[in-house]
Amino acid sequence: MINNFGPIRDGFVENDGWLDIKKVTVLIGNQGSGKSTVAKLISVFTWLEKNIVRKSITTEQLNVDVFKNLCRQQEIAEYFSSDTFLKYEGDAYEFEYDEKKPFFEAKIKDNNYRNYVLPKIQYVSAARNLLTILYNISFKNIVDKDGNVIDMASNIPIMVKELNKEYINALMEFANEGFALPINDTSVYFQEYRTFVKTGDKPISMSAASSGVQSITPLLLVSHYLSENVQGDIFDKIQNIDDNLKNKIENELLKEDEELMEKFKQIYSFGKGILPINDDALMLKEILKQFIPSSFINIVEEPEQNLFPNSQRNVVNTLLRYNNKVSNNKLIITTHSPYVINYLMLSIKASEIEQRCGDSKEVKSRLYEIVPEKASTPLQDVAIYELDENTGTISKLKESFGLPSNENYLNDELGESNVLFSKLLEIEDLCQQ
Repeated sequence: MINNFGPIRDGFVENDGWLDIKKVTVLIGNQGSGKSTVAKLISVFTWLEKNIVRKSITTEQLNVDVFKNLCRQQEIAEYFSSDTFLKYEGDAYEFEYDEKKPFFEAKIKDNNYRNYVLPKIQYVSAARNLLTILYNISFKNIVDKDGNVIDMASNIPIMVKELNKEYINALMEFANEGFALPINDTSVYFQEYRTFVKTGDKPISMSAASSGVQSITPLLLVSHYLSENVQGDIFDKIQNIDDNLKNKIENELLKEDEELMEKFKQIYSFGKGILPINDDALMLKEILKQFIPSSFINIVEEPEQNLFPNSQRNVVNTLLRYNNKVSNNKLIITTHSPYVINYLMLSIKASEIEQRCGDSKEVKSRLYEIVPEKASTPLQDVAIYELDENTGTISKLKESFGLPSNENYLNDELGESNVLFSKLLEIEDLCQQ
C-alpha cells in the first residue's frame, strides 16, 4: 500500500490499495510515474523482512530514522511528504509507516515462519552499464585544482556497487569458459581479471562491446548465478556459506541446542551424508531456513535497455526461465517497452497451451520454437500494473480472453504513431490536389 510517496499520490485504485506482488510483476508507465519507486520500495521492505528473520536486526531496533536511511540507500529518501503512508504485508512480517505521527512499526505474522522462504534479493539497476568501467575507477582518485582528493567511485549508486559484488562472483563462477548470451551467438569471458566477449573467434574487450551487450551481461550473469545459488537442498548449501554467516548460525544454534551446533559443524566440514535423517535433522533444517536463502527476488529495471526487439524477446524468455527454477522465486520488472509486455503474453499463452495439450510431443516441439521450454508462465502468476504520472495512481492491467489487455499505455503509444502516420498521409493527399 503506497500513498503520497514521490510521484505516487492515491496509489493503487483497487483492492483497498493493496498491490499484489506475483511471481512475475511488471510495472509500466511514463517517465516520472513511479515505476522504479515501487520497485525500490519492494526491495526495501523485502530486505527488512529477510534481515529480521535472519536476526541481523530486531523489530525493537527499527524506527523512522532506520527506515528512511534504507530508503536513502535506494535513492528514494526525498520522496517522503507530510502525509506519506506505506504498508507492506509479507509472509513473516508486516510493516507500517505513517509520516503524520511519524511512526514505523514491524509486526510478526508467524512465529514459526512456516510460509516464509528466505530470499536472495537483487536490484538490477538501469545504471548496470557502469559495471563495465568500475574496474577502472574503483581505486582511482584525482586531485582538483585546490589539491583536494576526489574519489572517482564515490558517486556510483550503492545499488550498482552491490550489483557489482554479485557480478564479480558470477563472472568467476560461470564466465571462465564462456557464458553464452542469448543474442548474436555471443559469449562473455572472464580470464586473468579481464572481461571480454566473443562473437565468432574474435575477442573484444567488454568496454568496446555494444551497449546492448554491456547492459545484458551483468543482468543475465547475476540472474543466472543467483537463481542457481538458491537451488537445492539446504544442507548442500552449508559448505558454500561465508565465515560471517557460519558464525551467526553457530551462535543461534548454541542458544537452541549445543548438540545441534555440533551437528551443523560436522555437516559444514564433512557434508550432509554424515547426518542421519531424524528429528534433529529436521529441527536443524528449520533453523537453517532462517539464514540460508532458498529463493530469489530479481528486481530488474528496463531489461530492454539498448536492445533490438528480437533480443528483448530472448532476454525476457531467459529471465522467465531463471524465475521458474524455484517455485518461490519472483521477477519484478519495470519497463517502457511494449515488446516486453507482448513477449510476456506469448509466455502466458504458451502456458495455457501446455496445460491443455498434455504430453503431445508434436505440440511441445512447435510450442518451444516460439516460447522456450520452462519459459512459460500461467496467467494467475502474473500482475501488470500501469502507473499514471498525471493522477499519481496505479491500476492493474485488465484481462481479455485470458491474457493481459492490449489496452495499455505502451500499446497506446504504438497506436498513436499509426494515427499520426495516417494524418501525414491525409496531408500528403492535400498536396496532390
